[in-house]
Amino acid sequence: MAVAIHGMALEFASSKLQASKEVVAAAVAQAGMALQFASDALKADKAIVLAAVASNGWALQFASPALKGDSEVVTAALNKTPGAKRFAA
Repeated sequence: MAVAIHGMALEFASSKLQASKEVVAAAVAQAGMALQFASDALKADKAIVLAAVASNGWALQFASPALKGDSEVVTAALNKTPGAKRFAA
């Protein structure tokens, strides 16, 4: 799977693949910022978002509004990237 090697390749994947939890999980584990190309449903999936912010705290900006206010998600993002605080709700 290409996104496991280059997570940002998710940008060029079909909408079906961008909505696949397995594909998006592989992408964000490699490149947290790939979260921006995930389906809205997966941007609201706590496990996916936690994996993304663990890889790159800046990915918090692409999380659903509810997860931007989730203390566990925000803490994980800030532990990786303190500047991501501006995206917390």
